[in-house]
Amino acid sequence: MDQTYFKVDIENKIAQVAFNRPDKANALHMEAWLEMKAIFETLSETDEVRVIVLSGEGKHFCAGIDLELLMSVAGFQKIDCGGKRAEKIRKLVLDLQGTITAIEKCSKPVLAAIHNGCIGGAVDIVTACDMRYSTEDAYFTIKEIDLGMVADIGTLQRLPKIIAPGIAAEMAYTGRKVSGKEAQSFGLVNSCYSSKEELMDAVMQIASSIAGKSPVSIRGTKDVLRYTRDHSVEDALNYMSTWNAAMLLSNDLTEAFKATMQKRAPEFED
Repeated sequence: MDQTYFKVDIENKIAQVAFNRPDKANALHMEAWLEMKAIFETLSETDEVRVIVLSGEGKHFCAGIDLELLMSVAGFQKIDCGGKRAEKIRKLVLDLQGTITAIEKCSKPVLAAIHNGCIGGAVDIVTACDMRYSTEDAYFTIKEIDLGMVADIGTLQRLPKIIAPGIAAEMAYTGRKVSGKEAQSFGLVNSCYSSKEELMDAVMQIASSIAGKSPVSIRGTKDVLRYTRDHSVEDALNYMSTWNAAMLLSNDLTEAFKATMQKRAPEFED
């Protein structure tokens, strides 16, 4: 893949994806948003990739939406028709939402490795990841409230399903900085580390463990977890039975049993 605003490296079944606009604190203009969507849609269909690690180059993880992009919305005021103006704004919001949804719908688990600033739209991004890990100096802030905006591309929809709704509301109403340690205390991040190096080492170990599992089972587990989040237990159990009826008797199942009997590590096909 050709990238301009991201780094993508694939090795040992793990794709490392990194925001790469360090001179802009990894803030994302429209071109970067479109590139990120294409990256995750491609990796979702890349057989040799079994897990993805998302991180940031430079001082910050990601500063969210580039102010240049936000300011461009003011140009819509030149459109005389209120209906057409609203259509343009709605399409922009839907396009940005679609990029983040591409992360959530990616068939491979996505692990976010967050250091320093995770600001505004970056919070939207990490809430669409499967797991989040951070440094102690990381901070999370729903910055939109300080810009006179309502966070509109995923945070308000996903964050209350990750942490207590009251904490999510406090973050959204105040825009305060939540430290890495505090984020760990209420479950926004799984673990917190003293440095970015320690963070990346730990996250890569977790990614390596996932990459060694049955790819069919990992993809299925992600699919079922996402379905379960948005449906009743009864509906999710019914979905699970249908999924297993179609997917249980895979080559991965046979290989897992053979490896157990032969007391060796399994070798799964991509």
